[in-house]
Amino acid sequence: MDENIGKGIRRLAEDAEARIARSILRWKYKKEGVSPPGDDDLESRSRRIADTARGVISERGKSVWNEFKKVYAKSGVNEDPRR
Repeated sequence: MDENIGKGIRRLAEDAEARIARSILRWKYKKEGVSPPGDDDLESRSRRIADTARGVISERGKSVWNEFKKVYAKSGVNEDPRR
C-alpha cells in the first residue's frame, strides 16, 4: 500500500474517533447541565481522550492475544490451524 494512502486512512480513522469522543463529551456536559467548553478546547480534549482510548485498546488487545497463544501452546497442538 502506498505510504500516503496509509497515512490518509489513519488520519481518517483518528478524525472519526475524535468526532465520537467530542459527541460523547457534549452529551456528558448536557446531561450534567454544564455548558461545554469552546470548540478548540473541546477538540483538544476529544483528541486526547481518543488517543488514550486507542492506547488502552492496543494494550488490552496484546494481552488477549498473548493469552490465546498461551492456551494454544498448552493444548499441545503443533500444527498450524490454518492448514
